[in-house]
Amino acid sequence: MTNITLADLSAEIETNVRKALAEDVGTGDVTAQLIPAERLARASVITREAAVISGTAWVDAVFRQLDPRVAVHWQVADGEQVVADRVLFHLEGPARALLSGERVALNFLQTLSGVATRCRYYADLVEGTGVRLLDTRKTVPGLRLAQKYAVTCGGCHNHRIGLYDAFLIKENHITACGGIAQAVAAAHSIAPGKPVEVEVENLDELEQALRAGADVVMLDELSLADMRTAVSIAAGRAKLEASGGIDDETLRAFAETGVDYISIGALTKHVRAIDLSMRLTQ
Repeated sequence: MTNITLADLSAEIETNVRKALAEDVGTGDVTAQLIPAERLARASVITREAAVISGTAWVDAVFRQLDPRVAVHWQVADGEQVVADRVLFHLEGPARALLSGERVALNFLQTLSGVATRCRYYADLVEGTGVRLLDTRKTVPGLRLAQKYAVTCGGCHNHRIGLYDAFLIKENHITACGGIAQAVAAAHSIAPGKPVEVEVENLDELEQALRAGADVVMLDELSLADMRTAVSIAAGRAKLEASGGIDDETLRAFAETGVDYISIGALTKHVRAIDLSMRLTQ
């Protein structure tokens, strides 16, 4: 489970932005044509609410692709916590480009900052427990890597990226393979060295997964008492991940059972965009 960094995303960011601009600008911003092409302007973007920032590289790419003459002057950085009414960045350059890029740039920034803000909230809830909070594959189609990067800006961590980088053997896989032992053995045979995680629903299945040689065992909706027992059983044998039915009210209690990880779909799925605003200042 390795966190995504900006160094991993340069091509992805350019692709995200190119598609978003094509969707919004299309054959050209007809309203921006009201402004003389030679007109230069300045603008500032503020947040109307407290937030954790994520998405600065996507904003840079928006204006770079629209018009490289636009200069973006950041006053904050990814991962920084800001208060309401804080200026996030200034822009200067051709007025048409500033206005044409406004919505796409803010869409990326408000969405990714929304993810980072929610993640920081959850990370603060388990501070001091040693547990690592993980995202899931419940992401906006086409923005998975962007959202997973935003998760790290908020102090949480990345689970597997997709179906290709790690095994996660669930109930239907187990049924189709004929059992936990058979499924794990097949995984080790197909891709030696690739992490193998098994989802279990009770302590008996946990024992089966441990004997089969699973690297990580996901405890799906086990009680707090059973999770504490599972931690004792699995000590030194495999990592444990809690999942299912965990929210901000119960999160701390599950973290205190001693599990290594807790995965929460809400980190990327139940996200509200941060309220941002851009105003021309000249």
